[in-house]
Amino acid sequence: MLEKQSAVKGIVSRGVKYVAGREKVDPAQLAERVAEGRDVILKHKNAYLGIGEGLRTKINANIGTSPDIADTGSEIEKMKAACRFGADTIMDLSTGGDIDKIRKAIVHRSPVPVGTVPIYQAAIESIEEKGALTKMEPDKLFEVIERHAEDGVSFATLHCGITLGTLERLKKNPRKTMVVSRGGAFLISWMIARGKENPLYENFDRVLEIAKKHDLILSLGDGMRPGGLTDSTDSSQIDELLTLGELTRTAWESGVQVIIEGPGHIPINQIPANVLLQKRICMGAPFYVLGPLVTDVAPGYDHITSAIGAAVAGWHGADYICYVTPSEHLSLPGVEDVIEGVIAAKIAAHAADIGKGLKGAADWDYKMDIARTKRDWQEERKLSINPARFDSLYKKHKSAEKDVCTMCGKYCAIKTVEKYLGTKIQTT
Repeated sequence: MLEKQSAVKGIVSRGVKYVAGREKVDPAQLAERVAEGRDVILKHKNAYLGIGEGLRTKINANIGTSPDIADTGSEIEKMKAACRFGADTIMDLSTGGDIDKIRKAIVHRSPVPVGTVPIYQAAIESIEEKGALTKMEPDKLFEVIERHAEDGVSFATLHCGITLGTLERLKKNPRKTMVVSRGGAFLISWMIARGKENPLYENFDRVLEIAKKHDLILSLGDGMRPGGLTDSTDSSQIDELLTLGELTRTAWESGVQVIIEGPGHIPINQIPANVLLQKRICMGAPFYVLGPLVTDVAPGYDHITSAIGAAVAGWHGADYICYVTPSEHLSLPGVEDVIEGVIAAKIAAHAADIGKGLKGAADWDYKMDIARTKRDWQEERKLSINPARFDSLYKKHKSAEKDVCTMCGKYCAIKTVEKYLGTKIQTT
């Protein structure tokens, strides 16, 4: 029985019990939220992951080859690094090399759930086999979706919300940054060239058949996400979101779990409204955001621009953050870029959970507060988000005072108060 169908019947499944135990939430309440579509349960091998309301904000790390750089070994190393530093899921976005082989290797080796974007492979194989993306047949797209599901991916990004009506709206209200979603661009190009409706929308029943067969979670993609602040929250973006809301209801009626993907490049002041719109239009379905990036002028630092937006989005109710690396807009990321991206997203997710008031979220910070007050450097290192980074900075210079750092040295505020006011540390 499908995970959502079990929850609707009032069954507290193995997956729900597993997630509830890890997240320290009530299993019956979690099952109720799964039944209502507000939470989803991803399965990977013999483990489960929950995403949605009342749960810890999760982070995803994108990896994958390109037409210019296609090395399976490198992608496995990126996957390992991402998981080591706290990624909750991995997405394989490969567009170069033996895509089937790469995907299977990542799914086999990954300790966390894996997602993919099947339109990439369908488009690339159509170009290789027929000479043009526009010659792709709908059956090819559905065959690739099935192939990915059979290989054990837990969720798939499908750009089902772009319609011919969306394209008419885009023509009437042109954008400065056009379309920046690669999957969206593939589908839009096909639709314009063929003069036909998006097959993922027109044949959504076929999508649901595959999803039900494999208990595949649909991550309904945002093909019309804004690629620059100038196009944020425009009519094309909202048009697609409205369609995704309708498709969400249809999927739920079939017992299929759904995640909604969101923008994109959004000014910080528009983020709360974007989260509210998604939650209302898509009836509380988990919201998966790329960033959002809050400024367009920081290439090389977009792990920071996205972390700012992700923290705000998560605080206001987004459930799932897709990391952005320093290489965004510039190049295929390497292992160090992946690590920087994961850490930035992890900081954002943790800040969001504190802002949400998630039970226990601030416990980690409380322990760090006590360790800093005690100047227990070993405990601080242990609690830090990246102990190696902690070591490289703390050990760079040594203070004459053994129990302080070189920021304040002998004028350490905490040590001064301790000495003259006799303050005792409260540890409980």
